[in-house]
Amino acid sequence: MPASQHELTDRLVTAVTGKDSDAVGTLLREGADPRAPGPDGLPLLCTAVAGFDHESAGALTDGGADPDHELPDGTTPLLRAVDLGSPALVEAVLGDDPRTRLTEGARKRLLDLARYWTEAGDEAELRRRTGASGPAVQRLATENDTEVEEITLGGLTVRAGHTGILTWLERTFGIPAPVADLAARAVAHPDALHANWAQSRFVLGERRGPQVWHELKALRHHPDPVHRLFLADTVWSRNSLTWFNHRQDVAEDADFLASWARDEPDGTVLARVLDVYADQEHPDQETIGLRHAGHPDPRVRGEVPYLLRRASPPTEVATDTLLVLSRDPDPDVRRSVAGALAVGGLTPAFREALLTLVRDTDAQVRAGAAVALGTSDDRTGAVADALVALLDDQDQLLRLEMVHALARRDHPRTEYAWERVGELPPGFGEMPQQEDHRILAYRNYRSRHRPTEPHGPST
Repeated sequence: MPASQHELTDRLVTAVTGKDSDAVGTLLREGADPRAPGPDGLPLLCTAVAGFDHESAGALTDGGADPDHELPDGTTPLLRAVDLGSPALVEAVLGDDPRTRLTEGARKRLLDLARYWTEAGDEAELRRRTGASGPAVQRLATENDTEVEEITLGGLTVRAGHTGILTWLERTFGIPAPVADLAARAVAHPDALHANWAQSRFVLGERRGPQVWHELKALRHHPDPVHRLFLADTVWSRNSLTWFNHRQDVAEDADFLASWARDEPDGTVLARVLDVYADQEHPDQETIGLRHAGHPDPRVRGEVPYLLRRASPPTEVATDTLLVLSRDPDPDVRRSVAGALAVGGLTPAFREALLTLVRDTDAQVRAGAAVALGTSDDRTGAVADALVALLDDQDQLLRLEMVHALARRDHPRTEYAWERVGELPPGFGEMPQQEDHRILAYRNYRSRHRPTEPHGPST
């Protein structure tokens, strides 16, 4: 007998309280009431907001919960989300078309609150609110693909993402902040994973027009390398969004990156510039790669292989340089070379280099070389023997990669390779196991060689 809406809603309250966002989504689809009260009598959306549970909050909002519901203290769930300083939470609770849904006064109130926190400082405002004088407790919280500090003091907890929230609200409400202001907000948190940096990067990355591009390019000559690093990150965002949205208005970016790569003095910035530049189509990539092959910073040398493998087949000088880099003293550089050597097909020289790297003293280099060999179309006996030898490696995931490599080759030791993997952890890969490409390759192998037997190996 189907559950009644009352039963579903009771279970929904339990799921939100327990931060079980998967169950929240399922129960809402089955008919639970998204506007139900939580344990404190306030809308259930407030419970998700107070728990920094942006996934449940987003499901409730999408399901019909009202982010603008006026609460007894005069706030709303959306205003509370802004106050708590979690960009992911605010994005989840903004709801449909907030630019026209909210009154001018409501929009101003949200902007003013985010700006107030930004100017006051998170810890200072917590001390003002609580009167606490002891040390604040901080931890790093993960939100989607970003990170943000979570600060607790005097019994109150906020996250330090108010700057990113201000940036997002301005974008949402059609208030374009100046390029210099957005850059200043980002560099106050010099980490590409930080939520405040990420919001500025995204907003500037999607903004178009010659004046914006002119102001962005000016950051290339900023004396602070963090500003230049932010510019490189923003150019990456511009091009990623262009590809995603099938736009064609960043034609100058490759020329700009090529020019910049020739004279950037800071190793950290140069490595990021080369990383972004490697995703472009540009005739000077090999020349610029060769220019930096002997750079003293291994992060820069580690970007060179991807520039040198753009041409297929590679030129003789590019080939010689890649082989030299495959013997680089820095393991990160060798790992980078391993990932690039198999692009576009293995030459005999590159095969030998990978067969050497697969015996490297560094485990990550070995793994990178093994994956490169395994995913290549090389069917020589030397490569197959090297893949089989790795079935004794201590790294379970590397052994699983070898299952994939051997199954692709219909190698007779594929069954043995699967046995060598051993039991995989529960919930392996955080996806249905039949979708994991390595396990799928083994199942396809069994289908080809044992078609009358069940296909699905239990893990």
